[in-house]
Amino acid sequence: MTGRVVHFEIPFDDGDRARGFYRDAFGWEIAAVPGMDYSMVSTGPSAETGPSEAGFVNGGMAQREEPFTTPTVVVDVDDIDAALEKIERLGGATLLARTAVGEMGFSAYFRDPEGNVIGLWETRTA
Repeated sequence: MTGRVVHFEIPFDDGDRARGFYRDAFGWEIAAVPGMDYSMVSTGPSAETGPSEAGFVNGGMAQREEPFTTPTVVVDVDDIDAALEKIERLGGATLLARTAVGEMGFSAYFRDPEGNVIGLWETRTA
């Protein structure tokens, strides 16, 4: 279902320090993604495609750099391009257009009228 928050991203200045902090503070499992400067974060029981129980979302961690300087939520949409068009009509601005994420799907980022950076996710269909 679209419109739901399905992922979060936390930026860091020191990856080892940040991963250790969240691992120790909350018991999160954090794993580096091969070939990317990115770590996947599991906040609870997970299957290959994401959380295996209701009530939590997983996320990621990456180096802090503009425009990703604060934690970001990611919202599921059916069609990123259509969502970005609507967002722009409503006063938002595209920061990073539709980008493939391996074989899983596509991501994009926008700034809302309040200045917040929000991510979008579109699952790849066959």
